[in-house]
Amino acid sequence: MSGARKLRVAVLGSTGSIGLSTLDVLQRHGDRYEVFALTAHSNVARLREQCLAHRPQFAVVVDAAAAARLGAELLSAGSATRVLAGEAALSEIAAHEQVDAVMAAIVGAAGLRSSLAAAQAGKRIMLANKEALVMSGALFMQAVRDGGATLLPVDSEHNAVFQCLSGQGMTAGGARGPRTDVRRVLLTASGGPFLRTPASALLGVTPEQACAHPRWVMGRKISVDSATLMNKGLEQIEACLLFDLPPAQVEVVVHPQSIVHSLVEYIDGSMLAQLGNPDMRTPIAHALGWPERIVSGVESLDILRVARLDFEAPDAARFPCLGLARAAAEAGGTAPAVLNAANEVAVEAFLQRRLAFLEIPEVIERVLARHQTAPANSLEDVLNADDWARREAHAALTAAAGVCA
Repeated sequence: MSGARKLRVAVLGSTGSIGLSTLDVLQRHGDRYEVFALTAHSNVARLREQCLAHRPQFAVVVDAAAAARLGAELLSAGSATRVLAGEAALSEIAAHEQVDAVMAAIVGAAGLRSSLAAAQAGKRIMLANKEALVMSGALFMQAVRDGGATLLPVDSEHNAVFQCLSGQGMTAGGARGPRTDVRRVLLTASGGPFLRTPASALLGVTPEQACAHPRWVMGRKISVDSATLMNKGLEQIEACLLFDLPPAQVEVVVHPQSIVHSLVEYIDGSMLAQLGNPDMRTPIAHALGWPERIVSGVESLDILRVARLDFEAPDAARFPCLGLARAAAEAGGTAPAVLNAANEVAVEAFLQRRLAFLEIPEVIERVLARHQTAPANSLEDVLNADDWARREAHAALTAAAGVCA
């Protein structure tokens, strides 16, 4: 990289687990990358520390009052970082003419507009926000193609599939067409914290228990999704879109060690797998450096210490969210957006102790049962479906509360 211009990176959602890991990798390669912008939803204290450490040109906070306080604090500390406020500012930064690459790590539907803005502006998008793609589906992929963007998956499972495909028949923006050489894709799931928990014990699961993942350090929402296996359901939908595969060719297999991150089986009987320690810095470094390989800081995998790799089919009765997600994938159109919105509302209620753990899939199922799937031809179609599903999910929560009372 000697003499070459540094790649300017905007990290959307820099205070979350993916954002922290991204900054760790970027810091290891100061000669290659420049932190151009950082954004946060509510953890302004951590964002302030990050701004002082990485000296970005811009920082974005959703709340205007919090942004004003941060700007004043940074100014008094001698920082030249300019602080912006609001959701529109996220999209402005994602599409900024000086930005080369965008780490899209904002959790949930909140990351949709900024991810789309990066796609339309032709950026290198490192996609960690699976919900944005799940919601907007083919609309997002078309924006990538029309904008000339480079789309690189950061979810460990999809990044592993991308590596196993070795770029054959692929562009960085997605599949060129249906894969005729792939028999199936296997996405691995750790099984979460309740893989061996007796069903009777799931009745009283607390948010703290659901967020105590045995292998990965993640945010609270995605930790609950991992506990219900909705995370894998969303990843199935994402894989279908990224790699142009029908739902029938994307399967989930439980792999408690979290060493094999995904597998691809070809029509000749060959099966390729990507292995590595459960550390998100590996897929982050792969997306940052692609098509090169760069140091991630991840400890080398000791396969002798691991000793064994176990695989089993997921229990559909224990994890009904998987079936709900597959049904949404097969329905297509607005169904995945509705699935995602209902899940976000239900998970938030669970984390606030207003909904039992086992009621999460029940709320989602009620909302999906009332939904009439329609084409998702525009962003307005997607957002309308999202808004409808959230209202229906809140109504379902109210009904559940009334029954409990």
